[in-house]
Amino acid sequence: MNDETLRRKISAIARESLQSAASRVVLLPHAKQQMKKRKVLLTQVYDTLIKGVVVEHAHRDIKGCWKCTLSHLTAGDRVKVAAALCLADDGEIVVVITVMN
Repeated sequence: MNDETLRRKISAIARESLQSAASRVVLLPHAKQQMKKRKVLLTQVYDTLIKGVVVEHAHRDIKGCWKCTLSHLTAGDRVKVAAALCLADDGEIVVVITVMN
């Protein structure tokens, strides 16, 4: 999968999750800790997932998930989100691994 295809899939899932009661975006505990530590809001994370550009190229991990890092200027802050597109029982999900600024 190339960078643009992965970015579009992550963006679509994040956008759908904002409008749905059943979110397909999962934040790992580490990501939540980093958000709190770095004072990054959940809205900024979603904004980055939806509108961000790929700054670390798409690559596949040993579990078969596609990973990349997205970056976006949101609410005056440059936010980077390391995310993975993984296959779950009910379809694809986005896993937020960590959040940086």
